[in-house]
Amino acid sequence: MILEHAELSVTPGREAEFEAAFRSASPIISASPGFRRLLLSRCVERDNVFLLLVEWNSLQDHTEGFRGSPGYQEWRRLLHSFYDPFPVVEHFRPLFIVGPTAPGT
Repeated sequence: MILEHAELSVTPGREAEFEAAFRSASPIISASPGFRRLLLSRCVERDNVFLLLVEWNSLQDHTEGFRGSPGYQEWRRLLHSFYDPFPVVEHFRPLFIVGPTAPGT
């Protein structure tokens, strides 16, 4: 399992619009082969900052599969105009998990 991490800085004042667009875009990524689950969180201290965590079966499922798909073009159209600056996306391999986990993790 690979965990994609991106801190999303949204242009101030566009947070509600971003959340609505993200809801519209979420079926696109969730239909991608290798997608496991997604968590979008909003920062408590900085209203315009969101944390995106996406679990993939493999790095290639994200970097080649999703990013190389026609769905990604729609994802970009719906979401990329909100970011200032554009986020750095990094991938992590979990070392250990403490606490209850969802089935299949």
